[in-house]
Amino acid sequence: MKLLKQLCSIHAPSGNEKKLSDFLLNYIEEQKVQWKRQPTIVYGEGFQDCILLIFGKPRTAIFAHIDSIGFTVRYGKQLVKIGGPDLETGYTLVGEDSQGKIECTLEFDEEEHELSYKYEREIERGTELVFKCDFRETEETVQSCYLDNRLGVWSALKVAETLEDGIIAFSSWEEHGGGSVAYLAKYISERYGVHQALISDITWVTEGVQPGKGVVISMRDSLIPRRSYVEKIIGIAKASGIPYQLEVEGSGGSDAKELQHGPYPWDWCFVGAPEDNVHTPNEIVNKKDINSMVALYRELMEKL
Repeated sequence: MKLLKQLCSIHAPSGNEKKLSDFLLNYIEEQKVQWKRQPTIVYGEGFQDCILLIFGKPRTAIFAHIDSIGFTVRYGKQLVKIGGPDLETGYTLVGEDSQGKIECTLEFDEEEHELSYKYEREIERGTELVFKCDFRETEETVQSCYLDNRLGVWSALKVAETLEDGIIAFSSWEEHGGGSVAYLAKYISERYGVHQALISDITWVTEGVQPGKGVVISMRDSLIPRRSYVEKIIGIAKASGIPYQLEVEGSGGSDAKELQHGPYPWDWCFVGAPEDNVHTPNEIVNKKDINSMVALYRELMEKL
């Protein structure tokens, strides 16, 4: 879990993913010699902070967003949200401006619905603040800020170790409306003719989805994927014997939104571990669900 801890600690809120993108490129360069197949790495001009890994003759693409929620300093002590972070007075936030590193406290006025920070000086406007990482691991669980979606990224990197044919796409901006998947999907579709996607992201523990019961296959959220594709995925999961759970929601979204609304005929399905304490500094995931997530992705990338 050392890699997951590193991923959770890197400052990469939506729109400023460069540090994590650079970390991933270095990690991939160091590790790929040990992988079963060497990927073509696509990044740089025309891809902003996104990365594509192309293995063999791909049929399916995994999408994993690398950005996180957080806050932007407005004027004075004011904050505005990046994405949808949980709001609670007392959360520790960290960041950096031209005057140095910052560790401050979130303050939320519930009556006025106003967000601010408590700190010894005024922080420069436009500075991003994110939850301070406090990574905790037990025999059964991992707990930290930003398991959504650093765990989805970690899982994709684990799948990369044995992947022979497929694409892994590390995307940006997902937590704040999206914006990168449209051009990634265009490139993948036109260059490789791939139109099958798996969304490697983290979902919620609910009354119907329990921790420790297996990876989640989402049948729908605010969007509805094509039923025949989802049933194919469920069939592969059932035959594999890997523990899984089915999710049905009426809200929530993912990188799939840009696939669904785009001009290319993408089939997609959200497959990911469930977490509790969503969008807080204390997100928690059961290790059994992490293991089944990696195992099912390996199975799906081979069988789809």
